[in-house]
Amino acid sequence: MRKLEAIIQPSRLEAVKGALSEIGVDGMTISEVRGHGRQKGHTEVYRGNEYTVDLLPKIKIEMVLPENLVDPAVQAILKTARTGKIGDGKIFLFRVDEAIRIRNEERGEAAL
Repeated sequence: MRKLEAIIQPSRLEAVKGALSEIGVDGMTISEVRGHGRQKGHTEVYRGNEYTVDLLPKIKIEMVLPENLVDPAVQAILKTARTGKIGDGKIFLFRVDEAIRIRNEERGEAAL
């Protein structure tokens, strides 16, 4: 099993969710987060005052997947989240030793 974390642009969330659903990904956790990578934010003017926005809104998608869904999920995210501009996001993969469903104590992939 692997945990996949993807940081994407908020505008791409619905497309990514749809693509993941099409390949059979059932569960995911979605959080609104703020951060920056290499772009370091941008400058805006509000009511005549200039200020720097250095933590930009992003969406974090987390899911634990069986090995056979990892590559299709990565490809689905790459295809649907890419705009070609700086700030498109990142995907991180982690190994998961165990998953346990609290309700009935199922373990492993059965708990997913």
